[in-house]
Amino acid sequence: MSKADLVFTHGPVHTGDPARTRATTLAVTGERITAVGHDEVRELVGPGTEVVDLTGKLLIPGFQDSHVHAVYGGTELADCDLTGTVGVDDYLDRIRSYADANPDQAWITGSGWSMESFEGGLPTRQLLDSVVPDRPVYLVNRDHHGAWANSRALELAGLTRESPDPADGRIEREADGSPSGVLQEGATRLVAQLVPPITAADRLAGLLRAQQLLHSLGITGWQDALLGEFNGQPDPSDAYLAAARAGTLTARVTGALWWDRSRGAEQIPELVARRKELEHGRFRAGSVKIMQDGIAENFTAAMTSPYLDGCGCATANSGLSFVDPDALREHVTALDALDFQVHFHALGDRAVREALDAVEASVAANGRRGNRHHLAHLQVVHPQDIARFALLGAIANIQPLWAAHEPQMDELTIPFLGPERAAWQYPFGDLLRAGATLAAGSDWPVSSPDPLAGLHVAVNRMEPEATDGRVFLPEQRLDLVSALAAYTAGSAHVNGHDDAGSLRAGQLADLVVLDRDILTAPAAEIAEARVERTYVGGELVYTAN
Repeated sequence: MSKADLVFTHGPVHTGDPARTRATTLAVTGERITAVGHDEVRELVGPGTEVVDLTGKLLIPGFQDSHVHAVYGGTELADCDLTGTVGVDDYLDRIRSYADANPDQAWITGSGWSMESFEGGLPTRQLLDSVVPDRPVYLVNRDHHGAWANSRALELAGLTRESPDPADGRIEREADGSPSGVLQEGATRLVAQLVPPITAADRLAGLLRAQQLLHSLGITGWQDALLGEFNGQPDPSDAYLAAARAGTLTARVTGALWWDRSRGAEQIPELVARRKELEHGRFRAGSVKIMQDGIAENFTAAMTSPYLDGCGCATANSGLSFVDPDALREHVTALDALDFQVHFHALGDRAVREALDAVEASVAANGRRGNRHHLAHLQVVHPQDIARFALLGAIANIQPLWAAHEPQMDELTIPFLGPERAAWQYPFGDLLRAGATLAAGSDWPVSSPDPLAGLHVAVNRMEPEATDGRVFLPEQRLDLVSALAAYTAGSAHVNGHDDAGSLRAGQLADLVVLDRDILTAPAAEIAEARVERTYVGGELVYTAN
């Protein structure tokens, strides 16, 4: 009997296999799991076998992220970082310090400010002028659907009170119509297109920086949710291809090619060509990303009924559908026929319905082709559409960290949705009970990429640091086994890795060792767990030691 290269002993081992969920020993030969069980597996230990004694630590399948922007996140780590605080004075101190530390930088760029920090979610250009008056400043907000610019940046972009809003965005304005400093959705590119471009070397460095971070969090593969030029940001595809060719891409990556919403079906042949071009090693790009709407906080998420105003009265605004629903059905049907997966951004209940209608049209025209179309974000889902996910085979791509009480939810979302719609938010439990397949992701750098933090919120429906005990829609909580499946087998399924996501003989040895058994610990302590080791294909890519 041939001996294993790697054996984990003295489990627990959580297999993710419904037929045998727990084991104590697992063996790896080459890049695949060769045995899972108990004492009998130790017979595969030979002189050259590396033995990892778990001593009560938990071995699980590697996490996969079903919706992330790794290159953007990695490059932003080198810019002015406003994450980790919501204090306006903290923001200004960080911006001033970054500008002082980079005197030769023509533009001050960064990201991570939160709408909750400002009245109405809107900072002003004058605040930025107070710390950097002489150079243009452009800072993307936490959700990456808006940006904050100073007067110099707006001046360079030629934006005045006469400047019209683009069709897919909004310039926030002062009382006299002058730009206030905040740009929403497609309006961001009016300034972003002037920012010095990120070089190919910067993108590659950002990818490798991101990969190191994601491996440290137990993530072995992901779907990059936007490969293409977007709002002035360069296409990150070249970074993936360069890393794959150089052998430095250790993660398994599926790319979602950006659907240019200003164009139509004429771009499909280009997507076919790009799919063929962007395939090497552990990288492939067989998905197409269609952004159907915006976000609820700036009232661009597409809703079936109007947003409310501050007094609770209906407005004339029901959000934006970026792609005409009739055209969307035609495009998705055509993409499905070419065996593309479609990755929808669908946040409001109208966008969710329009995306499901498009999947339904593709099934009616083409039959079920197994292309694993999925709807990401799903903040507001009309109850009438819950059962359609399982019926159509549409996968619910959830970002659990957002399903909690926090100021952006409580102050900038719930009052403008009203109580009925607010109760339709992030219906993870309803989707699972209705038979939908769940996949989980982070949308990093919009929010933390840490799957353990996401698991904590999925199970508890409150943030790890919450102290007030308020549970956000408790009936939508997931049990930990189901939540863990979404972050492993569910996301592996979406990403096209059918031989990953569970620990069974023959599967890829994409593995994570946690410092404790979260399945037996109190649910309130899930986020306290830490990753000790991460393996991809049996190779150690991260160790905490």
